Amino acid sequence: MFKRLALPILVSLVFIAPAQAGVTLIASGALNGTSDLSGLSGALENGVAANVLGGMGSGLAWAGGNTFLALPDRGPNASSYAGGGAIDNTTSYIDRFQTITLNLTQSQSAGSFSYALSTALNQTTLLYSPNALNYGSTVGLPSAVPVQNTAERNYFTGRSDNFAAGNSLAANNARLDPEGIRVANDGKSVYVSDEYGPYVRQFDRASGALIKTFALPANLAVNNLSSAGATEIAGNATGRVANKGMEGLAITPDGKTLVGFMQSALLQDGGDGAKANRIVTIDIATGATKQFAYNNVIGGKTYGSSEILALNSHQFLVLERDGKGLGDGSAAKVKQIWVVDLAGAQDVSGLSGEAALLAKAPSKKLFLDIKSALNSVGIADKDIPAKLEGMAFGEDITENGALFHTLYVANDNDFSDLAGANQFFVFKFSDTDLSTLSLGAFENQSISTVSEPGTYAMLLGALGLLAGFGRRKQKDA
Repeated sequence: MFKRLALPILVSLVFIAPAQAGVTLIASGALNGTSDLSGLSGALENGVAANVLGGMGSGLAWAGGNTFLALPDRGPNASSYAGGGAIDNTTSYIDRFQTITLNLTQSQSAGSFSYALSTALNQTTLLYSPNALNYGSTVGLPSAVPVQNTAERNYFTGRSDNFAAGNSLAANNARLDPEGIRVANDGKSVYVSDEYGPYVRQFDRASGALIKTFALPANLAVNNLSSAGATEIAGNATGRVANKGMEGLAITPDGKTLVGFMQSALLQDGGDGAKANRIVTIDIATGATKQFAYNNVIGGKTYGSSEILALNSHQFLVLERDGKGLGDGSAAKVKQIWVVDLAGAQDVSGLSGEAALLAKAPSKKLFLDIKSALNSVGIADKDIPAKLEGMAFGEDITENGALFHTLYVANDNDFSDLAGANQFFVFKFSDTDLSTLSLGAFENQSISTVSEPGTYAMLLGALGLLAGFGRRKQKDA
């Protein structure tokens, strides 16, 4: 893994609106730029730079203070390239997370409060396994093994052919499509959920090294794997829908339970477009899992679920959306956050089928209509990001002694100029707002502060990466 300290590549300052009552948009900011801080050089199979910056709102995690971790997904694959059709135009983009600063500042004038958000990219961390991984070898395409690999560092990438025999939960497959990220309460590791397996993996926050892969329930897996998503869907009757695996990830405030959210219904539950998604809980200490049903219908239509966030130990915010808006060339229609309470909900691990799951799905309540909130400050539907996917709480704020909690929402711009910059929207809400919705008290994570790695350690990482590159080049010569 290579990391370096750097000055922020861009600082964005955006004034949105004065503070108001209710769940309210108070600020937004954007992080532009074309390159991250990975130190990678060269181009991917599709010609895009290996250090391309983008997609950072696939997942968003608070790390304490004004520090957040932003998670890109499997990399740029929106454009076709020669031979790429066999692997859904995915590439050997090395999976990573970005450490960023989202600094919210408060101003007061004539008794009215307003806010601004400044942004900075501080660090890029590449994800790898200390052990060997399974990589693809699709005919007509370059090797899927990253040239940066060494015996001790085997990098996860977005290429869809990075798998071997076995079902999709095989732990040593190198393909990883990260979609959700949370920080452990000790601040030292991160948990990442994925769509390919689906996987939930634990990585060392400082180095990016794999610590653990959690064993997920077998009913989430597909048995017949393919590098082409459509083929994989057609070849299986059970398991997750290709590219719609574990899209969201939450962690309970006590740091003991991970809560993953499937983007769409499993194949045995009706597949994409069916009405019941699954929430999967994981006891971090024991690995024990449970599954709960979620009714994804809004106004008579079904929507994909992009993120889940723990409001407290049993109530969770769920971000549901359509795929319309900026980046899709259309107008946004549904971007909403709902609350579901799992207290007393029945474990549906042994059930399958849409009707069976819907009968056990707890009710949900609307927490925030994001589209309406953005419309209220003059953002047109065509300018609302199509893929709002990341969601995290931040530090509390006060106004004249009144306490408010903050909620950050980010977009996945798919590494595309058509979808605009990586944007961040900040909302505030109070305990009174929760009481009005008959919700329990808000409880945020208590995350320990950890020191960022020193310059010397970063230089060692850089030397290791360059050495690995040199060894690979000699081997291929």
